[in-house]
Amino acid sequence: MAQTSKTVLTLDHNAASALKEGINFVRSKEDGRCYIIYKDKQSFRACKNQCKHQGGIFMKDIEDLAERTVRCTKHNWKLNVATMKYVNPPDSFTQEELAIETNESGGIQLIELSPPEPWLSDPRTPEELEYGEVLITYLTHACMELKLGSKRMLFDPWLTGPAFARGWWLLHEPPANYLETLCNADLIYISHMHSDHLSYPTLKKLSDKRPDLPIYVGDTSRPVFWYLDRSGVKLTNVNVVPFGVWQKVDENLRFMILMDGVHPEMDTCIIVDYKGHLILNTVDCTRPNGGILPRNVDVLMSDFAGGASGFPMTFTGGKYTEEWKAEFIKNERKKLLNYKAQLVKHLQPKLYCPFAGYFVEAHPSDRYIKETNIKNSPDELNRLIRKLDASINTWTPKPGAVLDLSRILKDSSDSKAIFDPPAGTKLYKDSWEFQLYLDEINSAIKAKIFQHKEWIHFYFQWAGFNNYDLVVRVIETDEDFNAFPDGYDFYVDFLDLSFPSRRPEREHPYEEIKNRAGVMRHVVKNGLLWDDLYIGFQNRLSRDPDIYHHRFWNHFQTNLPLTPPDWDLFLQRVNGGKENNNEN
Repeated sequence: MAQTSKTVLTLDHNAASALKEGINFVRSKEDGRCYIIYKDKQSFRACKNQCKHQGGIFMKDIEDLAERTVRCTKHNWKLNVATMKYVNPPDSFTQEELAIETNESGGIQLIELSPPEPWLSDPRTPEELEYGEVLITYLTHACMELKLGSKRMLFDPWLTGPAFARGWWLLHEPPANYLETLCNADLIYISHMHSDHLSYPTLKKLSDKRPDLPIYVGDTSRPVFWYLDRSGVKLTNVNVVPFGVWQKVDENLRFMILMDGVHPEMDTCIIVDYKGHLILNTVDCTRPNGGILPRNVDVLMSDFAGGASGFPMTFTGGKYTEEWKAEFIKNERKKLLNYKAQLVKHLQPKLYCPFAGYFVEAHPSDRYIKETNIKNSPDELNRLIRKLDASINTWTPKPGAVLDLSRILKDSSDSKAIFDPPAGTKLYKDSWEFQLYLDEINSAIKAKIFQHKEWIHFYFQWAGFNNYDLVVRVIETDEDFNAFPDGYDFYVDFLDLSFPSRRPEREHPYEEIKNRAGVMRHVVKNGLLWDDLYIGFQNRLSRDPDIYHHRFWNHFQTNLPLTPPDWDLFLQRVNGGKENNNEN
């Protein structure tokens, strides 16, 4: 049975703020079902109010003064909600958790995944591996090549060009033979639609040589390849597979794609099983599989760096001083580092590899972001993991480095277990083809549609976001976020989707967004998601009051229509039906 997800409880900021430290019993207004939320400082854990033993209902355990356990009314079993382990009887069950999604405004959602551990279907006993039978080669960022017997599998090939319009560039120099490696793969897994994982410049090179190479993605509600038909990239073998179902490659190799508990509409992760040996790649998932993951896998890979967001570097005004940003980033990176280390300790993989964080804001105009957006060090994370548990092997990969899984499992001190690239190999990029990609993006500036201010109405009506009390001012800017010559500066009132000439008189939440004109027009013309602007650091934002408008950003980053604005129709309208020009 394929894995599914659903939101079972939603609490707004006020309801979430009212939760006390310790155990909270919360009933859904929609269906009357009760859930348990455990609050510890600012973190939460949650589960159904249902005993795993025989389905009894929990109540407060009056013997527990620390407020960590609940007692089943059926057989008096006790559950420690802080750990989700049953303490009476001890060493019995672990309670199935609900994923928790929080937003910046303080609201939370509880999300249920079913079934919770789909990899337990048809388990395999690990077979002994020969030397060289399973080789893992790091290429760049989140791209790994797995040699699994006679098959070669690639993860998330971003090997050339920028990501998020022009905001992210590769930190590492890919191996010189990267294109040959890409085209010789037997299958490719792409985790999600973000352009540091779904790289159209990279896939264009693949499609020129092997357009029929099998590519696998999860069945997310927003299709991973939603932009493929308009991208100019010709791929003919994209396979969308259900979550939580083993996909057989040959008699020894299979894989299973899992959803993210926080962003099931977009993010995925993967378990690869070769002869019973498991490789778990959680990629960018905020809470992969709702936090329920297999323990003791042979290899665990995950992101580590942080910094994959415009917040708070692109924010201005109010509390967003340089000192506040620096302290916030320092604390957030430290929390991420500790979270990853504790997760690795809990899962007890035989080998851990931090990846999917090797990017740089390389363009000179993004120097401020590069200097502000400090990222975690993979070596620092690996040192912390080894400090917590010296039995866990760690690997900080270099481009072209190869790990022999059989050797590392048999003897972690084997000098032949990891082959690093030869001395003198260029590991870090020091030049990028900036102008090639910037020219392509900036070509949208002179598109005919932007000669008519009516594009603003047409675009936001196409976007389909309204009935929300928010006024946004959008200002087109140059590279330095100064007003763009002859650029647009306009208001959108999303309460009734009107376009006033000034801020309305009524009290209203307000957000000012300064966008670099080239990227903004590129996004508007092609109907792209606003991740290119926000995650790509191509805007500057201020807001009054300083609250996160989740519905607004979620719509423009995830839920825009799958088909682009009909700019031919727009030009016909503004020209009285006389013009139909594809160079729009």
